[in-house]
Formats: sequence, structure tokens, C-alpha cells
Amino acid sequence: MEPIHTMEQYREVYRASIEDPEKFWSEIAEEFRWKRKWDKVLEWDFHLAEFSWFKNARLNITENCLDRHLPEKKDDIAFFWEPNDPQEPGRVITYEMLYRDVCKLANGLKSLGVKKGDRVCIYMPMVPEAVVAVLACARIGAVHSVVFGGFSATALADRINDSACKVVLTSDGAFRGKKIIPIKDIVDEALKNAKSVERVVCLKRTNNPVHIKKGRDLDWLSLVAGQDTDCPAEEMDSEDPLFILYTSGSTGKPKGVVHTCGGYMVYTKYSFSLVFQYQQKMLFWCTADIGWITGHSYIVYGPLLAGAGSVIFEGIPSYPDSGRFWEVVDKYQVNIFYTAPTAIRSLQAAGLDFVQKYKLDSLKVLGSVGEPINEEAWQWYHTNIGKGRCPIVDTWWQTETGGIMISPIAGVTPEKPGFAMLPLPGVRVALLNERGEEVMGNPASGNLCITFPWPSIIRTTYGDHERCRQTYFASYNGKYFTGDGCKRDEEGYYRITGRVDDVINVSGHRIGTAEIESAINMHPDVVESAVVGFPHPLKGQGIYAFVICTRAPSDEAVFTREIIEEVGRQIGPIAKPDKVQKVKGLPKTRSGKIMRRILRKIAEGESGNFGDVSTLLDPGVVQEIVEGSK
Repeated sequence: MEPIHTMEQYREVYRASIEDPEKFWSEIAEEFRWKRKWDKVLEWDFHLAEFSWFKNARLNITENCLDRHLPEKKDDIAFFWEPNDPQEPGRVITYEMLYRDVCKLANGLKSLGVKKGDRVCIYMPMVPEAVVAVLACARIGAVHSVVFGGFSATALADRINDSACKVVLTSDGAFRGKKIIPIKDIVDEALKNAKSVERVVCLKRTNNPVHIKKGRDLDWLSLVAGQDTDCPAEEMDSEDPLFILYTSGSTGKPKGVVHTCGGYMVYTKYSFSLVFQYQQKMLFWCTADIGWITGHSYIVYGPLLAGAGSVIFEGIPSYPDSGRFWEVVDKYQVNIFYTAPTAIRSLQAAGLDFVQKYKLDSLKVLGSVGEPINEEAWQWYHTNIGKGRCPIVDTWWQTETGGIMISPIAGVTPEKPGFAMLPLPGVRVALLNERGEEVMGNPASGNLCITFPWPSIIRTTYGDHERCRQTYFASYNGKYFTGDGCKRDEEGYYRITGRVDDVINVSGHRIGTAEIESAINMHPDVVESAVVGFPHPLKGQGIYAFVICTRAPSDEAVFTREIIEEVGRQIGPIAKPDKVQKVKGLPKTRSGKIMRRILRKIAEGESGNFGDVSTLLDPGVVQEIVEGSK
């Protein structure tokens, strides 16, 4: 593909990508190492949610992440690892070192009987071995399922059971600021209810004492010791599964989003190089956890496919103080910095004293991911971190899209605070009204849909393809529905306005309301609950729970604490409600549907203007809830 350095080039490339998408993607795919080229670029059917990219091509993604770079890059930096404690020495991992570590673990997994198609769960802190684990699975054709280390034992067990994982790769513990998280204990608890797991491989990180179950558990170093530093890459079909990543849905059960080898490879490298305008020898730092899609696509696969060097950060932005991010930028001379609006807002609130002691003169591009960035945070980021000279790429994409879809191109696209701006070449978007009609002209607003496949489109939800079809492709016939509302301004630039379905975006992480409600309803005194999002100054959205009880609690503060702790146990700390309100009833239609738009308005502080409530089963309940919220 021709490089894009001007808006004129963008428009020309975009036009070509729409006129002949198969030619466009074929040319981009040519740069990779394929064991067999494709017979056809694309076969698809939106109505059935069936997609095949680079049909019958054969490859292994790790050969493109590692092997093909070794002749020229074996001594180049793949990763700098920055530990949680700044007093602890970091690590430097070259491409050759990473290749050897991946091969040794891959051979170790094979010695445990892991083979192509088996599922492997990865539940680890942000250490280099987590990246090694992902790539080792891909090397031998095993399907990795990374679970964020902040999820509870119950949530972990649900994800292991859904995909019948054979092996769990984990650690004794994880450092997180001043805390030590007992990772292995959480795994042990989860495996009481997950019977498919045959072996657990445990890395020593915190030296936390852990229980070792004989015949099941083994030490990471013991497994890889003596293994060969070469491991032949398993030949994969382009449409073979690469990984499963669970995301909350509108039912209580998380959805296992499946991405495949060929299309995901092509799209992540393409989007990484284009959006950030990556050039060789630049150092990239994405602050996400690999338990989220951002970590998959822009810590592991995208940068390595481009032969880039990256930073892996174990800690949190506020430890030991709120200057930690900026200290790391200066320490490693980071050129491209990619983080979440939640982190930006929290560091903004901490004050400029934590920023001004650092130079930050290595920075060339800033990025934002996870949720729309508000204008105040955008301006603070641009002025104080980018010093007014670094373009900001406010990227919109999803677990299901696999890679960035709508975003400024660094230094090319005009910038508007809070706007994702324009779709990347190869991405066709449309705004649809509630009747499914496309809203034409500018300005416009509607539900954001994508009207043509892209290579890293979700292929299925693991074990339940009909759920995938219904969730993403049935709302608007023949289109992918993102679940987001969107506005297009007079100039044709796009601004994402947030979720329109029953998903809350907390600190850039999507959590289904049904999953939280299911956890709340586990409390013995709860009859029913309804959860909505509301604006939160740091997290973007907070969680507001309306709860019906069997009886009046003797101590409301204790009851509220019990509800919050129950959600923490069932899902994890990230899903804990910010507010819990005890109510006598919920606003329901006569068919029993909860009117969440009313609850959202109450959670946002409104006391009127609820529209027509005459259709509710009990209209009087609305005013009761309003009074109770004050």
C-alpha cells in the first residue's frame, strides 16, 4: 500500500479501497510470509455472519512476528519491561531472545500434550512471560484465551468452562501498586468449578506461597528448562482460530469473541503502522493489559508484526506517585504513547507537579483508546504531555473489530477534540436510524454500523454462532451493528457518543449490565436489580444499581457493602457498583421490560422529563425512585 502522508493521499487510498476492496487487501497482505497464498481474497455473507478472508491460505502468525525479522533484527529491542516497583531492575528482550523463549515454552506445552486446536487459558500479570505465553500458543496452533488478571475466580471459571481449556498458564501472584494479588489462589478457587483443566503452569513472580496440586501443577522454569530453542511453526489455515477473548454481553454469560489467523494478522499490522505512522526504530508504549483486546492487538501482535520495539509496564499510573507514566516515557525515550482517557483524567486530577519534572521531549504521537475522550482531558493531554506538538489519535474500535476502525491518522488528519474523525481505508461506515434507514448528509446522527467486512471482523462467538449473528448482524439487515451511537458533523467527521445497548463502559472496559445484575441477585436479600451507567468524572461511566429487597435491611450501609463485595467476588473489582439504591419497584412496561432510559436519567440526576410513563405497569414507581435518589 502507498504511504499516506496527506489528506489528499488518504482520500485517494480510501476511494480505491471502496472501489476494489479485494485488490486493496490483497496488496497489503503481500508483505507477509505465507506458507501458501490464498485462492480468493474474500467470501462473505452478513446475513449468516460468515466470513472467509484469504481463503485456503496457510501461515503461522508467529513466523511473521518473529522469524521473518531475525535476519536483520535479531539484536533489536522487542520489549523493554518496566516492573511495578521502580527500584526493581527492568528487563530488555531482543527479537532473538523472544524467539527463543517462545519456542522453549511452545515445546514445553507440546510436552504436556497441547496440540493444534486445544484451548489454553492465560491468567497472568503484565510480565514478558505473558507475551511469550500468547505467542507460544500461536506457534503450535493452540487457541489462547487470555483472562484479565483483575477478574474473580467465578469469572475465570466461567471463561475456562465455556471454551473447555486444557491448560492454564499463570503466576504465583501479581504486583499492583502496593498490593500483591494472589493470582494462583484465584486459579485454584476457579478450578474447583472447572474440570477441563489438566495442567497448571505457574511462574514465580512475587514468591507468594502457593498450593501445588500434585500431578496437575508444575513450575514454569522447570517446564522450559532444557527445551529446544527452536520449534517448527504449526501450519494454520487463514481461518483457523487464533484466540478467544471474552467480552460482556446483554445476557449474564460472557461472549467468547473468536478471531482467526490470517485476517487478524493483516489488519492489526496495517492499522498499527497507519494510525500511529510508525517508522522503524520508533519506540511504542501501549499501557493496556494483555487481558483486553488493546493488549492483544497493540502490545503483542501489531507492533511485533511491524518489527517495532515496545514497552511492557507491570504497574499502575499512580505508583509510587502520579508521575510514573512520565518517568517511564523519559527513561526509555518513548516516541508513541497510547493510553486510556480514564488514566489521562486521573493524572490530570493529580496536578501538573507530577508532569513538570519530566522532559517528555521524545514523544511524537499520543493515542487514546477505550472510550471517547472528553474535550477537557484532550486539551490537557495535548498541552501538557504533547507540549502542543504531538498529534493525538483518538481511536475507536472494539474487541469484535480486532483493530482500530475510525481514527485520525497521526499528523495527517485534522484534529477535533473528542472526535474519532474518519474511517481507515477499507472500513465502510453508515449511520442508521431506528427504522434501519441510512441517515444521509451532514450533519447527521444515528447508530453506527459497518456495511462491508474487514479482515479482522469477529468470526463467531465460541460454541454459539447464532448468538454472534443475533448480537451483531440481526439488528440491521446485512450490516454489522457496533452498539454505539455516533454523530457526523458538517465536515463529515465522526464523533462516538457512547453505547446504546445494555453495556456500561467503565474505564474503557465494557461490562454487561446483565452480568452485574446476575451477581447482585446472588445476595439472599435481593429480589431483583437493574443496573445502568452514569457519567463519572474519572471512569467515564460509573455503575448505578437499583435493588429490590425481600425485606428492609437492618443496616443499609452494611447491605450496600455486601452488594458491592458480592459483585467483586462474582466478576471482579472493576465491576463494583459506585452507587446502590434500594427501591420498592422498577419502571416496567406491562410486558415486563425494564425501562432503562428512565433509570439512566435518574442516575444522571434528572428529576423529570421522563417522557410518557403512562404505559408503565406502575407509573408511580418512577417518582418514588427519584425521591430515593436524592
